Amino acid sequence: MNVKLRLWIEKDNKPVFGDGRYELLRLIGKNGSINKAAKELKMSYRKAWGDVKLMEQRLGVKLVETKTGGKSGGGAKLTPEAHEFLEKYDEFRRDVDGMINDKFRGVFD
Repeated sequence: MNVKLRLWIEKDNKPVFGDGRYELLRLIGKNGSINKAAKELKMSYRKAWGDVKLMEQRLGVKLVETKTGGKSGGGAKLTPEAHEFLEKYDEFRRDVDGMINDKFRGVFD
């Protein structure tokens, strides 16, 4: 058996980042598109864009660079700061998951 934990980061008692927004940024980076990432997550483009803007505002850093559509098409890419933040969150998440599962096994096994 394993333990699952909902984890999120807050600033001024307001949620900033968690597993859902991690996945949103990861998919924007993978797909090069906010719209494609939103569709994959079964969320509206408006919600995805709003989440990006909210994260940027609360973290105080630009996470996604966008390019307006046209002949060559639009797109989105993660900033270096976003890549760094995702790497740190991923490492933190793995560490937390490992610790809680070790503790769980120590108590229940």
